[in-house]
Order: sequence, then structure tokens, then C-alpha cells
Amino acid sequence: MSGPRVNSLFLGNSSGVNFSIILSPRDEETGKLQLANCSGSKRAGDWNLVVTPGVNTAKVTVSLTRTLELCLPNATECCSSPLCMVETLQVLACRGSVMLAQLLIQAEIFANSSFIGNVSENATIIPNQAFKPLGSCPCNLTAGACDVRCCCDLECTPDLQQLFSGSCFTGVFGGDVNPPFDQLCSSQSMEYTPEWFPFLCVQSSLDNTPFLGYFYHGSTSTAEVPSFKIPLQTSPGKPFTGYREGDPIITEEDEYFTVPQQSMAGQCVGNAPVAFLRNFDVKCLTNLESYKEGLPHDVRINTGTADFLQQNVVYRPITDRGKFITESESLHAAEVLCQNVTFAEHYKFIWKDKNIEQVNVTVFLGSLCDGETLTQRFAVEFLSLKSTNGEELFENPGYQAGKPVRAANMNSSDPLGSLNIWQPAGRGLCASATYRPVLFGVDSYSGCILEVDINEDCSLLRGNVTEKLNALVQATHIGKRDNSSYSDLNDWVEIIRLDAFSSNVSTGGLKGICPDIPANLNIRIIFAKVGAVQGIPQQQILAVQTSYSTVLWQFQCGLGCKNTLSFLPITASVQFIEVPAQPPIPVTRYHKIYAEFDCNQNDVCWPQLLYPLTRFYTGEPYSQCLAKGLLLAFLILLAAIMSNPWFSKLWKR
Repeated sequence: MSGPRVNSLFLGNSSGVNFSIILSPRDEETGKLQLANCSGSKRAGDWNLVVTPGVNTAKVTVSLTRTLELCLPNATECCSSPLCMVETLQVLACRGSVMLAQLLIQAEIFANSSFIGNVSENATIIPNQAFKPLGSCPCNLTAGACDVRCCCDLECTPDLQQLFSGSCFTGVFGGDVNPPFDQLCSSQSMEYTPEWFPFLCVQSSLDNTPFLGYFYHGSTSTAEVPSFKIPLQTSPGKPFTGYREGDPIITEEDEYFTVPQQSMAGQCVGNAPVAFLRNFDVKCLTNLESYKEGLPHDVRINTGTADFLQQNVVYRPITDRGKFITESESLHAAEVLCQNVTFAEHYKFIWKDKNIEQVNVTVFLGSLCDGETLTQRFAVEFLSLKSTNGEELFENPGYQAGKPVRAANMNSSDPLGSLNIWQPAGRGLCASATYRPVLFGVDSYSGCILEVDINEDCSLLRGNVTEKLNALVQATHIGKRDNSSYSDLNDWVEIIRLDAFSSNVSTGGLKGICPDIPANLNIRIIFAKVGAVQGIPQQQILAVQTSYSTVLWQFQCGLGCKNTLSFLPITASVQFIEVPAQPPIPVTRYHKIYAEFDCNQNDVCWPQLLYPLTRFYTGEPYSQCLAKGLLLAFLILLAAIMSNPWFSKLWKR
């Protein structure tokens, strides 16, 4: 290790396992490692050992507790030389006096230093790798330190290289930047040498190796800071032609209109642009210390035709803070500092054709105190504007990719339903898993882990698993479109539910074995493109089916079989299947017969049996092909006549 912290994993059940760390286990006289014992502790010298248990794994962290600063005059507890520390550590995992695992760490840590001097602004010029290799040791990634398994690293001492001398990187990455390639005449590295080798080989110098340019071609690079500010018009006389689906919305200052959104890593990004016709509903965690105000609501938005409109903002107070405050620390009333902040923002963009007609914003305000964690909610919704008899009708277009699938419970007074999948957290247990909605057009697969006792009754286990899977589908119908009305039953399709198969197999009183456990929920959604509005495809759901897949659960015994709990993973999958909006035209008997002679659909092509005699063959003149064909036919006819018995009798006479 070359840093103050290193992590490793212990595989297996870590309950009852004692972890300890030993400093300098190498004998000073012989140079050999001392015999390890299980009587150590989790602290040795300046090193500290922390173990974080998990599911059948344990994360082991070894960290340095001392400072790595260079010594100033008359200073203590610091590094007297740039090479601050060279020590050998040994981490042991024991159960009682029996050693289960052993980890050897060679620590070579340099002191922290800051650069003092003039900084050159000249860009680094990387040589063109089409003519010269980038470096003689590509695996040397850390400056001033030894890279593990990089045997060409000149910063690795012989003692360090002995630790990984048998596991060095090979190939170009390991320092062999000009290896003999297979086509070289002197190369003998080909596993399967063709029969023409070495008669057709390459005689060339290794300086002209094909491995030049194996890595990315280097060039002069300068740092550029991206900006959200973009030019709206290339020239004053060119008007803005409107938005298309996915285009970022522009403000009056020619900048992106931003609302906090979740990134691919799951974290919230405060300056994320809003895309045209892309709805989202996200939640972001914050506290009073890290709270930041978003984009001001007095910013005017470009409508799409170089005109600008003002946002219609309505402020409302929060009545139930419990839905937004997730954590609260116990502080004295005199020490609590509170501030009026934004709890939620709901944006409604009214659009027509390629333009934005209106923007309505509802802002929910509340008091956030010090020590509390706030779950902010930001929602953006695009609604289509239609004029009917002078009245304005707001209607959402059909399903678009990424929108939540609408669900309804028609058997309840409150028809609002839900169709969700799991979003595991922490250890991945079902008890702590949350839900997230099923998004249209996005195939999903999620699950969680259920703790099962060895004495669990199989019938109760099936009922418990079925209950948790049914909790994902709290609906009887699914909306055909994104604007399906709860009052019109024709706008919804009923969910087809298939019960789990049960074979009624008896286990004979055996513990820890349960057959036919419905551990997998399969949700299949059939949809079709039924048209387009303003060039946007309108997709409609035609049918929804749920089914179960059963598994055989068997108790998994860990180390010593002392644990009576085992784990059963249960999963849910969502699959979207696209079908034609109209059934295809049935194939007639004529097309079926014709398909048998279609050379593009069959391996055997009967029309090409006499291909050389047809006009399509252009390899020879047609007269020669016809003469050869007639000659071949004459020879076949002559052979048939001579093979007849009466011909032999006639020949004898």
C-alpha cells in the first residue's frame, strides 16, 4: 500500500471471528515472517483496524492514525524524510485459536508535500503514439510510489518486487510495449500456426510493430470548463424554430432552465437542464447546513419562437412536515436554528406544437431546523393544450418512454393504484426495501432478500412470499394511455393474474426444504404504437399479465451450521413487449407455395438448378452455355439408352 488507508474483504460468515493486526511480523535477524498468533488486537502502533460486517462478507479497513506532514524546524510527530514510513503489517482472522485467513501488507508511504515554485502554463505535449510508444512501463500509474504487480516500475525496490514477482502484469500493459507479433517470421507464439506459415510471413523490425497506437493517440490538451451558457441565435435575423422532444429549455439570458434532478449515480444534481416533453419526479436529501436555493422563479422562459413568458408562481405552506422530515437530532430548544426553505416544487409546462404556452409553478414552503434532514421533491410535468369550443382542455399525450405506468384499483372507493418494483437499500433485506414505480418502456429487474428460519413452515413461507410480491401490484387495472380517466372504464385494461403452480410435493417432514416457493414475479406489458401527435409517437398499453415462477428453497449451512437463519432472494421482473397496432395480413395459400421456391427464404433453391442455362448466368456467352447444355443432355440420354436391357440384346446381334 502507498496511502494511509487500504480496504479488503473477508468472504464468509464473520460472526464469532476475531480480527487483529500485528506490526512488523518479519524477524530482524533471519528476515523471515514471525509465526502469527491470534492474541493480537485491532490496534498496533500507528495503525488501526476497523471491521464492517455484511451479508456473508466483512469489510476490513486498515488506516494510519499519524500525520504525514514533513517536519518543520523544532517539530515532532512528523516525517523527517520524504519516505515517511516503511513497515510490514499482518492482518489475521481467527475463530478462537484457529487462524482462518491471513493478509500481508507492505506499507511504503511518502510524506505529504506541497509544490513551491513557479507554475508553467505550457501544455504537456504527448508524443504521437503512431510512431513512438507512450511509455516503456504503462502500468506505472502512481508517481513516486511502487505500483503493485508492475514489475517494470523502477520505483519498486527488490524487497517489494518479491511480494508479487510471480503475478506481474504481462503484455503491453506490463511493459512489453514492442512484443513480437504473430505475423512476424521469427515469431513462435502462435497457438495454431496455419499451414502457409512461414512462407507468407512479415519480415520487419520491431520498431514498426502494430502495437504502436495501442493506447489512445496523444495530443496537446488544455483544460476546458464546460458552461451551461449557449448562444440562442447564430445571427440576429435567424428566428428560433421551436423545441423538439429532448431539447433543453432556454431562458431569457440564453442559459439552460435547470431544476434539481437525479444523476445516473443516484445523487441529486442542482443545475440539471429541463428537457422538453420529459417528465420527472425526484426526491433529494438535504439539511440546513447544505441547503441551497435553486433558480429564481422570476426568470423568463423562451417559448420556442424567441418570445419570453413569465412563470405563474403560487406559494403554499406545508401542513404535514412529517412527510418531508426523515431524521431529527435531539437538540435543546434554545440551540435550534430554523429557516424557511422550499420543501417541494411542482412545474407544469403547457405546450402546443413546438412551443411553450404557459408555465405554472407551485412552491411548498416550510420551516427546516438545524439537525433535521429534509427530503425535497421536484416534479416537472408537460401538458398538451387543445382548444375545443373556446375552452382550453389540458391533456397529456400517450405513454412516452420513462413515464410511470398508471394503475387503478377499481374495486375500491379510492381508485388510485400503484405498480412498483423494489429499490433495495442497506443490506438488501425486504424489510428495509422501498418501492419505485414501473417506468414505461424500461425493462426492469429488482429483488430483495428474505430471512427464513430453518424451522419455517412451508405453507406460511409461501404465503409470506406471495404477500410481499402482491404488495408490488396494488391495482386491478392499468391505464391504456397516460391520460386515462378514472371515470371511464374503457380507458383501462384489466390485469390478467396467473396463480403460482403448486405440485403438492411432500418433503416428508424434512426441515430446511420447501418446494414450489413463488419467489419470482413476472410482469409482462404488451403495447403498440397507435399513431402520432405532432410527430410524437403515441404508445398504448394493450394487455398486462402477472405470473409467478417457483423455486425450491433449501437451507444453506454456513460455517459450523450455528446460524439458524438462511436467505431467500425474491425478485420481480418487468418486460415490455411491442406488437403491431393492427394484426398482420394472413398469408394465402399462393404465398405459402411461392415461399417454398423463394431463394431468399430457403437454403435449397430449385429455380437455380439449371442456372447456367438461363439468361441470368453471365459467366459465359449464352450460345456456349446452350451448346454445353445440349451436349450434356445428349450424354445423359445416351447413357439411359445404353443401360436399357434391349440395347444389349441389339448390340449382341
